[in-house]
This record gives sequence, structure tokens and C-alpha cells, in this order.
Amino acid sequence: VQLVESGGGLVQPGGSLRLSCAASGFTFRYYVMRWYRQAPGTERELVASITRDGGYREYSASVKGRFTISRDNAKNTMYLQMNSLKSEDTGVYYCNVFRDDVNYWGQGTQVTVSS
Repeated sequence: VQLVESGGGLVQPGGSLRLSCAASGFTFRYYVMRWYRQAPGTERELVASITRDGGYREYSASVKGRFTISRDNAKNTMYLQMNSLKSEDTGVYYCNVFRDDVNYWGQGTQVTVSS
């Protein structure tokens, strides 16, 4: 299993970013996928999840209405569109899949929201 995140960077408050997670080594379309994030000194928290066919999505209360999770099963890729970014959205964002009782993580992509 390999998960590779990209798309992070430095953005001003109110700005937008689109993260991508390229998956390989497993049958992507069979699995629920998730985005987590971790700010310095805090625990990793679940941001959003999406079902296998993309038909159902869940969000944490802190990002609901601002972030949109999506996936393209033909491209084995998951996305996180982040709008109206706030300083508290700063952190490392990780792609996750839970497969065969194991949590797999990417290396993470840094998102920094600052003026």
C-alpha cells in the first residue's frame, strides 16, 4: 500500500487549496478513504471521510461547509478541496486507508494558513 499526498503549501486566511492523495498497491475503489490532520502539539484528528463510491461523505464540525472530500476511482486518487481557510487549519494533512486491520498513512503534506 502506498499513499502519496500533494498540494499543500502556504496560503493566506480566506484562501483555498486542493490536496490530492494518489493511492497504489490495493484496490482503491473497495475502500473507505479518509483525510486526517495534525497540528503541532496536538493529536491527529479526522477531517473527512468518503465511502467507496463517493456517495456518502462525513466531515468534522470544524471544517463542515468549507472543505469537500471527493475521489476518482478511475485515477485511484482522493481529493480535499479546502476553502475559506483559517489559521487553525494549519497542520500536516494525511491520507488514510484502513485495510486488513491495518491503518496505512501517507507521508503527509504541510498546510500553513498565515498572513
